Amino acid sequence: MSFTGKTAVVTGAGRGLGFSYAHALATQGANVVISDIGADKLGAGGDGSIAMEAAKTLRDKGFNVVGHHGDLSSEQGCEQLVATAIEAFGQLDILIHNAGWVGYQAIEEADATFIGRAVDINIYTPVWLCKHAWKHLKQSAAARVVLTSSDRAMYQQYAQPGLVAYAAGKMAQLGIMNALSMEGTEAGILVNAVSPVAKTRMWGVTGEPENLKPEWVTPGVVFLASQHCQDSGYVLRASNGQFTATRFVENPGVDYPVDLARVKATSAEQVAQLWDQIKER
Repeated sequence: MSFTGKTAVVTGAGRGLGFSYAHALATQGANVVISDIGADKLGAGGDGSIAMEAAKTLRDKGFNVVGHHGDLSSEQGCEQLVATAIEAFGQLDILIHNAGWVGYQAIEEADATFIGRAVDINIYTPVWLCKHAWKHLKQSAAARVVLTSSDRAMYQQYAQPGLVAYAAGKMAQLGIMNALSMEGTEAGILVNAVSPVAKTRMWGVTGEPENLKPEWVTPGVVFLASQHCQDSGYVLRASNGQFTATRFVENPGVDYPVDLARVKATSAEQVAQLWDQIKER
């Protein structure tokens, strides 16, 4: 699989999963922009050396990589990141939004600053990045966008107390993926998402893990970024070297929105009576 002549932007790429993605793409010939604000595990603060040192590590191996340190919570910051890629390499073919953070806060303690941090990185950032990348992606022969969701948001059985802000942001990225996968159809821009499980510093892991390694997620993301991927609007679940792709699919026989082809009820009492039938399994 070759990415020669392609340019990729990877956010949150100074460490962990993002660095693994960037390394793999660069190894296979891509020009790569590593973006990372260098925040702590709660998404606060910033260390400009993180992105620059990661980029230098790959440049020292002979790869075409530049570092970017900036705040992607604003439209201006996202526009500047795209401009960095264009200035450095003259084009943009692949956008991987990996940046994020995991923070726990009980619902009774919810505050605007904490929730806003999740909204910024999970909603505003991918929207602003795609807004300013879109005109460049439309010029690419194989434009790919990869967003990031989480099983902790998608599946009730994996949800955890205190993850309201995180889960809301990760589910929002699926809505963005669905909408942009349609908007990108005419231009051939494919938009998918990855739901990764890996032991990184977000898990409090700083050494080499024995399982759930970040590099075991990477092949799936590299595929989504490649010309070999011809699907759009899928979520690739990736964990421990295993992969499964899923998407929200409508029930058979539905004529949306006038006929859901399911159970009819005209009162709350009927809904209660028929609830076991109404619940989809």
